Amino acid sequence: MMRGPKKTVMAVRKKDGEIEIVPMKHASIKDKYKFLGLPFIRGVVNLVESMLEGYKAIELSAEKSGFADDDEPQKQGEGSSVAMGAVMVVATILAFALSVGLFMYLPALAFDGIVLLAGKGILPYAPIFEGIIRLIILIGYMYLVSLMKDIRRVFQYHGAEHKTIFCFEHGKELTVENVRPEKRFHPRCGTSFLVLMVLVSIIVSSAIIIIFPSLRENTVLWTAIKILLVPLICGIGYELIKICGKHDNFLTRAISAPGVWVQRITTREPDDDMIEIAIAAMKEVIPEEAEE
Repeated sequence: MMRGPKKTVMAVRKKDGEIEIVPMKHASIKDKYKFLGLPFIRGVVNLVESMLEGYKAIELSAEKSGFADDDEPQKQGEGSSVAMGAVMVVATILAFALSVGLFMYLPALAFDGIVLLAGKGILPYAPIFEGIIRLIILIGYMYLVSLMKDIRRVFQYHGAEHKTIFCFEHGKELTVENVRPEKRFHPRCGTSFLVLMVLVSIIVSSAIIIIFPSLRENTVLWTAIKILLVPLICGIGYELIKICGKHDNFLTRAISAPGVWVQRITTREPDDDMIEIAIAAMKEVIPEEAEE
């Protein structure tokens, strides 16, 4: 899936080997409500829209590529569709609860254990310890899912996307031969965004603990505050990613470095068929006007 300034498309190889181009909905809620496109607000909006768009693309690609059972829709009645919708709602709620427990509450709980051993004198350092624990959980989770055959294939397509974008940005013709030697690690990647969010959360949380030190004494309250801080952290992380994507200097490379390193897990070297798909999608979203 590639998103350009004017349209978003998905390219998928069907069972017969033909590459199909599927237009995706490009309109953003920011087009209707301009204030949602303001700096530090647009980050969380883009995150939510990207997650929804990505889920839809994966669902469509599974159906069109033949990974999904083509006969399944005919077998399902209206009642089955409603039941499936209910299952998806429950799954989403459970996924959110798991995310909060795994990345918010568990690091705080682990730090409580450290406090019991080291004493309350280390409470001001809670954001640093919790951030490190959160980062370990995140990288560990990414590594474990990368061992799954289907996810590894997704990560190969991820690498093909990055290579193709680099090829375009370097002004080269979009061919398999030109794309193949490009790097698969890109500073504007979603992986970099996730890692950067963890690092930004350490800084923001540290500032709050310095101002309100007593907040960390209640683990449940502190977890709730961290959830409320997510939009702010998303906003800051998004603006940093945009800056790193537009400028190449020592500072931007330093900011991007942790996320680029983690892309060694979330991207894999693609085969030529995957590169062809990425090129097909990229060509569809390149604007006719070069300055765009």
